[in-house]
This record gives sequence, C-alpha cells and structure tokens, in this order.
Amino acid sequence: MSQLWDFSGGIHPPENKRQSTAGPIRPAALPERLVLPLQQHIGVPAEPLVHVGDRVLKGQKIADVTGGLGVPVHAPTSGIVEQIALRPVPHPSGMEDWCIVLKPDGEDQWLPLEPVRDYKKLERDQVLELIREAGVSGMGGAGFPTNVKLRPPRDRKVQTLILNGAECEPYITADDMTMRERADEVIAGLKVMSWILRPERCVIGIEDNKPEAIQAMGKAIKGTQIELAVIPTKYPSGGEKQLIQILTGMEVPSGGIPADIGVMCQNVGTAVAVSRAVFEGKPLISRIVTMTGEGVSDPGNFEALLGTPVQSLLTQAGFDADRTNRLVSGGPMMGFTLNSLEVPITKTSNCVIAASERELPTPAPEQPCIRCGQCADACPMELLPQQLFWYSKAGEFDKAEHLNLFDCIECGACSYVCPSSIPLVQYYRHAKGEIRVQRAEQLKADRARERFEARQARLEREQEEKELRRKERAKAAAEAQARKKAEAEQAEADGTATDERAAKAALVEQALARKKAKAEQGPATDSDSQPAPEPPRPDLEALEKQLTQARSKLETMQGMLEEAKAQQADNVDKLERAVAKNHDRVKRAEEALTEARQLLANATESQSTE
Repeated sequence: MSQLWDFSGGIHPPENKRQSTAGPIRPAALPERLVLPLQQHIGVPAEPLVHVGDRVLKGQKIADVTGGLGVPVHAPTSGIVEQIALRPVPHPSGMEDWCIVLKPDGEDQWLPLEPVRDYKKLERDQVLELIREAGVSGMGGAGFPTNVKLRPPRDRKVQTLILNGAECEPYITADDMTMRERADEVIAGLKVMSWILRPERCVIGIEDNKPEAIQAMGKAIKGTQIELAVIPTKYPSGGEKQLIQILTGMEVPSGGIPADIGVMCQNVGTAVAVSRAVFEGKPLISRIVTMTGEGVSDPGNFEALLGTPVQSLLTQAGFDADRTNRLVSGGPMMGFTLNSLEVPITKTSNCVIAASERELPTPAPEQPCIRCGQCADACPMELLPQQLFWYSKAGEFDKAEHLNLFDCIECGACSYVCPSSIPLVQYYRHAKGEIRVQRAEQLKADRARERFEARQARLEREQEEKELRRKERAKAAAEAQARKKAEAEQAEADGTATDERAAKAALVEQALARKKAKAEQGPATDSDSQPAPEPPRPDLEALEKQLTQARSKLETMQGMLEEAKAQQADNVDKLERAVAKNHDRVKRAEEALTEARQLLANATESQSTE
C-alpha cells in the first residue's frame, strides 16, 4: 500500500453524493439546438471554420485556434449551422460570448474516423497532435489544453503521474460514475499519457467514500504497475496541490506548478477523452454531467453532448422550479450561480445543482470579523485568510499579494467556517482581478514607454546623423573655399588675374566706340560711295576672363554662404545679398560675351558675302 501524507486545514461538509449515484449513466436526449461556445478552455478563443447555413457532420472541426494556446471545437452531431452569435455561457460574470448555434438534423452522421491501433508505433509528437486535434482539454479544472500539459519543459522530467479520482466536492459524482462504468477506458487513456511522459510512477488517487469506483479501478489495473491509493475523505483533497501532497509528501512551491517538483495530475474524464481520441479517433464532443439537488425529482449522471442547454438536462432530470432556490454550475463550494437556463454544457461542466432553500440557503448578511481564526485553521494552503480579507477589502492589493494571495485555490473552506458569514473568497477573487488589471495596465504602460524611448532614441540618432552630415558639408565647403582661395592667389602670382573693373571699363569703352562710330557714319545715301568704317572688334579674351573671374567669385561667395548657414552665423543676410549681386555680375558678363560673339559672327558673315 502506498504511503500517504496529510495536508493542513480542510473541512468535512455534507457529501450529498448518494442522490445521483442510484442509477447508471444515462444518455441525454438530443436537444433542438446545440450552443457551442468558441472558448471552452484556457487560452485564446477558437475562430469559426464554418458559416451560417453550412451542413456539418458529427465530429467535424467547426472552430480552431490558429495562433496561441487552445484546442479546436467539434460538431457534437450532424446538422446545420444556424447562427454565430453572442449567447449566454456558463461563467461567474453572467456575460455572453461568441457561440456557434447548431440545429441537429437527427441523422447523427459521423465524419470518417481514423482510429490508431498501435499508438506506440507513432512518434510522441504525433500522438500529442492527435490529442490536440481531438480538442481534448482538462475536464476537471480550468480546461488547460491536454496536449500542452503533456509536453512539460525538457528540464522538468515528470517522475510521478497522478490520476485524480478524488472528486472531493459535495454533490458531484461524474468522475465516480465514470470510474465505476468505464474503468477500462480510464486506464487506457492513463497508459497513453504514461507512454508520452515516461514517469517512474503512476498512481490513481480515490477518496475512501467511493468503494464501487475503488473496486472497479482495482480490477482494471491488475497486471499493470499502476498504483491505486485510497485516501481519506476530506475537502479539498481533490485539489491538485493537496492530492500531490497526500500521495508524494511534496509541496508545490509558491507560484510554481507541479512540474517544478516532477509531478503531473490529470483528471479521470480527461483520460477517457484521450483514450477515445487515440483508439477510436473520436474528438471530445460529450461529457458526463451530474444533475442533482432537491429541485430535481430524478437526479443522476447524464452523458450530454457539448452545447446541450442546461434547461434540456434539467427537464430530463425532473426539474421543479418551485422547489429550486438557486441553480449552481459546479459544486456548492467552488461553483457559481447560473443566471440563465439557456447556458450550454461545455468541456469543463461537471455538475448542475438545482438547490432548494434548505440545501443552499440565502447567505446571511455579512458581519464584522471577530478574529476567531477558524478561517486560518481551515485553509489548506496555510495562508492568512483574515489578513488577506482586510487588505483585499481596503484595496491594499500589494500587501495581499505579498501574503501569497495567488496561492489561494478558492476552495471556499474559509467562507464555509466563517461565523460572521463573510464571503471571503469573493474578496480574494476581486483582489486577484484588480491585480491582474493593474498588471495589464502596467504592461501596457511599459510597452508604451518602450515605444517612446525607442522613438526618442531614433530621433536622437537621426539628429546625430544630420549633424554629422552638416559638419561634413561644412568641412567640404571650407576645403573648397580654401582651394579656390589658393587658386586665386596662385593666379595672381602668375600675373594671369585681371581686374574686374578694368575689364568692365574696357567693355564699356568698346560699346561707346561702337556707338560713336555708328553716329559718325550717319544714315546711308545713294551718293555715298565710300563704305562705312568698320566698328572695332570686341576683345573676346578679356570678356572671357571677366566671366571666369565673376563665376569664381560667385562660387567663393556661395561657399562662404553655405558655411555661414551651417554655423548659423550673423552675416548670412549680408552674404546672401553679395551672392545675389555676383549672380547679376555673372549674368551681365555672360550677356556681354554672347553679344560680342554675335557681332564677330555677323562681321564674318558680311565679309564672306562681299
């Protein structure tokens, strides 16, 4: 017999399990509509693969997660996609979510299945992909994708694989009945998971209040090395961390996961889903749901198609609204109130309680804390519920987090024993939600700051590059100016430089001479026999030198202007005026040279004509 350990705290609420275990598991009737939420697991919501009006087959993939954490959603039966719309879903918030509404056609026509006869001939990644494509996620907790959970980090070898059959919460008997009637499927799924993980030890933990399940599972594991551990009945022994401590004596570190200590837990229902995915090729399209409470006359466990409205199951269980005070999804300790009968069964739905006023009376008004300490005694995580309550209520969330608020498993044991009727778990959930919001806002602010800092760095880099280019231009301009100055000095030393004013004066004298000659010539008459005197020939060499000098001076002035602008000097305006004047001088010199060349060309043409 396996050695067992104990965990701190815990309570013994009334079990109320016999009501739903009197008969076998019953197949639920096919409803008129199946409402399939796109998010039935932790992670990213699935995206529809079908459109309104499409006909789908049983087992056909109708939604999938293309990126991120998640698993597909499949059609539980053949029919027509009637809607893709917002519908009520089972959630504590009572809010709506996107769902695919399927109208069954009554034919229940399967998609061709591809079962695997010998999974050991496949690669482990191939088997994990089969499990993922079947849409298998955890069916006993928050719905973590099973294929991801079965792929722990390489540095965290799983030494012990635990199958959780404790089912410690009152009223719920879905796992109990599954182990009684489908023990072979449970063990087959466990063997597949064991083959993937290769643990040193496989153990099934069942509370001692389930003798029929213990007997059935004991018979199913004969001839194997799987251990069966019968544990004392105490709530919440079915909690993952508590069951690990009971069966191994080890504690999951604060903020850690079971894989950190080489342990992994899987649910009984998950094992059945894995078995069907591998050996039958069937996706996860149904699950066992406990329908119980004094509000139903025929309680029991139903195998219901996913998407079946709660109202349909309640009707089959003999629902009486007059006797029902409250509808609860899940157990009385960790479940939540249902605000609508239209909410569907999902992969994580294990129980619906139609509770009477006697079973789940209206909570008494909250009274001041009397500091009795019963909440601390009952806490299975050895936290300080009283201090957590004070900090959560006061909005001092950082102090609550410092006291390991996120280690709280929200089992409700503290609220159950509180004589002041303080809804402690609600305060903790509120505090966790606020902290998550603050973290998300902080992450958003950090990302915005990173983007701002990246932009500032880019602007500074661009400014530095711009300044470097300006300095390079200024340096090039200074070198060009120095070069031109040196060339001018060299030309002057060689005697080739001409005085601009002298050249200008020569040009003016030439123009005046031409004008005087033209005036002396006078108007031409018939008696004139002598030819008109030839005008003086313009000095092209002088005019070309004058233009060269004017252009050189213009370039020098432009270089000085560019340097002054780069250095933001005070004489920029003065240099701009000087550059403009030099532009005019160059233009006049070019016009004079052009005119002189034209005169020479005309004179040459006249001589050739004569």
